Amino acid sequence: MHARDGSLKWSLVGPTLILLIAFNVFPLLYNIFLSFTNAELVGEGARNVGGANYARIFSDPIWQAALRRTALFVLCAVGVELLLGFSLALALKKDFKGKHVVLTTLLVPMMLSPAVMGLYWNFVLNGNYGILNQALSALGLGEPQWLTDRDLKFWSILLVDIWMWTPFMMLIALAGLSAIPNSIYEAAEIDRASRWQVFRHVTLPMCAPLLGLAVLFRATDALKQFDLVMATTGPNDASTQTLSTLLYQSTFREGKIGLGSAWACTVLVVVLALATVFTRYVERMRKTQEAT
Repeated sequence: MHARDGSLKWSLVGPTLILLIAFNVFPLLYNIFLSFTNAELVGEGARNVGGANYARIFSDPIWQAALRRTALFVLCAVGVELLLGFSLALALKKDFKGKHVVLTTLLVPMMLSPAVMGLYWNFVLNGNYGILNQALSALGLGEPQWLTDRDLKFWSILLVDIWMWTPFMMLIALAGLSAIPNSIYEAAEIDRASRWQVFRHVTLPMCAPLLGLAVLFRATDALKQFDLVMATTGPNDASTQTLSTLLYQSTFREGKIGLGSAWACTVLVVVLALATVFTRYVERMRKTQEAT
């Protein structure tokens, strides 16, 4: 009987494990193997070069600049999206006429493909015939070169990302606000707590675990920023080059598979480190909330 139960479990779980190993574990292990070789897209067979690829990466000023640029992008994008999303959630918390229409409209940017949105905003922000510059010119405010000016390109992509993903933060924050029982607010009102005290001691602490989870998802996704950069300025622009576009440039444009695999491993380590820190922080917040 136990043998039959064991066979049944493995027959159900086995196919999933095989697919997981085939499409996740094996490519990861093979990528790690390639990172220690000089494999190229076109050329002779790969040979082992030890840690030469990693030594080259960490001594490369281009990689260091891309890492700083990606970190700045994550910090600014996630921070602004969190503030705007939470503010919108607070505004949409109470029921009002047309709430569902407003909520659906705000969620549209999040539902569209980042690559399509990148191409769309490429037309909007075009310095010569873009809709935004035409409107600014009509108001006599000049025509900034959003996607060609070295000082504006990075911030233009950042604004597009904020426009796209603020609804995600709003949706998670709205779910957290909706989960707070009304009895807690009623008790705070009986105790004559001010709005700021209610927000500081009730709303924010009880939403914190979900907000932390939203920040984790958005931070790990922003670390892999690729679509918007590719669709607007391309992978080789020094002002907007992120870790993911640098990886693409090294692997597919220059054909250096071994070096690109090493790039990929470093990005993976950065993402895992960030995810671990946020996961522990969210777990600590959850335990603190349960204790109180």
